[in-house]
Amino acid sequence: MEFVKTDDGSKTLYQAEVGEHYHSKHGAHQESIHVFLNTGLRFFLEKEQTTQASILEVGFGTGLNFLLTADYCRKSEITLDYCGIEAYPLPLSLISQSEYNQYIDASLWDAFLDHYEAALIDKTNILPHIDLQIAHQKLMDFHPDQLFDVLYFDAFAEIHQPEMWTVEALAHVCQFLKPGGVFVTYAITGNLKRAMKSIGFSIEKAPGAPGKREMLRAVKLDSRY
Repeated sequence: MEFVKTDDGSKTLYQAEVGEHYHSKHGAHQESIHVFLNTGLRFFLEKEQTTQASILEVGFGTGLNFLLTADYCRKSEITLDYCGIEAYPLPLSLISQSEYNQYIDASLWDAFLDHYEAALIDKTNILPHIDLQIAHQKLMDFHPDQLFDVLYFDAFAEIHQPEMWTVEALAHVCQFLKPGGVFVTYAITGNLKRAMKSIGFSIEKAPGAPGKREMLRAVKLDSRY
């Protein structure tokens, strides 16, 4: 795999076996900021009026969503506990070629590279008030010992990875989200909306990142799942 430049100048990986980019070819950086940081985490923080958050990400990939989220939390004095599920972790040598350091503080970039491999084994303190764990597991094998406030669902598109978007898969991962927790993803389809409603979420359409008209945000109503 090699990094390719997207429309906003940031890079993403193209996974030939899946036939999909890790992030939007219309702009990896701006998609991550819009979909996950702004529509997900910042929405939750404002809704709950809190200065701490736990985030679960489905599809850790290159670490872009974590890095932008952690940088925001560092600057905003938010305590962050972040767990990414990744069945096929990328080698550190490849991640280091992403050039994502240009979007974040140098101390965070250096700490991320220094602790990446440790985070694949156990929860690791990256910087003060910022913890990272990368669960090297398939989604259905993931069983954490905690619940989360926000769920970044960043799996490959349904057309390329349909097993990640079934009601069974969504229900499995959403059981680890607290009541009142926020689920966000770049996608929005009729099947996805019906699935999220069926497992106890209120849903809303939100403006999509460049290249997509809409995206989905959902809030967990109860603890049935």
